Amino acid sequence: MQKKYYKTIVISDVHLGIKSSKAKQVIKFLKNHSCDTLILNGDIVDGWELRRFGQWEKVHTKFFKYIMKLVAKNKTRIIYVRGNHDDFLDQLLPFKMRNFSLVRDFVLESNGKRYYVVHGDIFDSVTTKMRWLANLGSIGYSVLLWINRHYNNYREKRNLPYYSLSQKIKLKLKAAVSFIDDFEAHLCKAARAKKCEGIITGHIHKPDNKYIDGIHYLNSGDWVETMSALCETAEGDWRVIYYETWKQEMETQQAAGTMAGERAAIFISENLSIQPI
Repeated sequence: MQKKYYKTIVISDVHLGIKSSKAKQVIKFLKNHSCDTLILNGDIVDGWELRRFGQWEKVHTKFFKYIMKLVAKNKTRIIYVRGNHDDFLDQLLPFKMRNFSLVRDFVLESNGKRYYVVHGDIFDSVTTKMRWLANLGSIGYSVLLWINRHYNNYREKRNLPYYSLSQKIKLKLKAAVSFIDDFEAHLCKAARAKKCEGIITGHIHKPDNKYIDGIHYLNSGDWVETMSALCETAEGDWRVIYYETWKQEMETQQAAGTMAGERAAIFISENLSIQPI
């Protein structure tokens, strides 16, 4: 199957180092898509969890092996934006090697517009000013992800699609909804201060594509709960692509192609006349 092309692909919050990271899925998604620019918008590695009780798996290494292949081919510009869970990268900032850059933030030119690209944690007072409370909240979130993982194991055994139970629970909490609204508003103000028409962020694990007070707000979501990415088309349009939706469409196309091939083979076999020698 031919790769789907996008000018820009943005992924964030993969959280490599925890069991709930969907590393296998994000690798499959990236292998089936090509782009001029790939933005890794923070929290790709979960250093917080690795320092506590996280676990690095082979598939997590495979993710970086694939990224290094893209670097080696020198056809894709890769920009890694530091997040709060991979704050150990602060010692390397800024860093550039060939087509790979490691930054805290930057401005992306897209279809005549300027987009401020930042992970978003600097606008979260809990993670910046009250680290102990953030760690406490991270433990509670880990429990929520544990429930989500086992719930989806149950669904998978029954051939049911992935469902983010953890995100549904979060969005039912008024405090969480209020926090998200404040987060989005602060980021749009930051974009305006940077003289940008849009903002591209992550951090809160809630994918979005909307306008807030004239600012184009884009959030790439995550690869722990929603499994989503931001993609910019060749025409400069932005879309939120969900892994499960893309996977179902791909499987439908493959099934249709297989059926078409079988029908063609039957038609040929029924209508082929064999001439005597």
